[in-house]
Amino acid sequence: MEWSEQAREAEEQGDWDTAIALVSAHAECYSTDHYAHDNHLWHMRLLARADRLTELSELARTDVHARRRLNRSLRDRGMETTLHERAEDGDRDALYCLVRLLCETSRTEQARQTVAGLAPENEYAQEIIAAAEASSSQSS
Repeated sequence: MEWSEQAREAEEQGDWDTAIALVSAHAECYSTDHYAHDNHLWHMRLLARADRLTELSELARTDVHARRRLNRSLRDRGMETTLHERAEDGDRDALYCLVRLLCETSRTEQARQTVAGLAPENEYAQEIIAAAEASSSQSS
């Protein structure tokens, strides 16, 4: 059995230690080998699924893929305070995840206030809010 099959089997069984160890050994961020890069993304996904947010946070300091996966995991868990703190520290992706979370939970005005306080010039954050408002008005 190849390492990738063993890793998938371990992932299916929730054996995160084994899956992470196998995948990380074959992972490389921004590799010219697309398999190594895909394995890096798989590694980040495994860390998130295993609730290893501390490891993701450490990697997120220098790895954009870890930062995005961490922010999505925080959003999925509804961890607004942590996303807000990350956005305050300049993490634009954390801001976008926070704004989406607020809009998805019918708190568009809070999202607007958050953007005004953290990044009033950020056009993309404003677009997320506008799209949420348009979507909610169409479904009404």
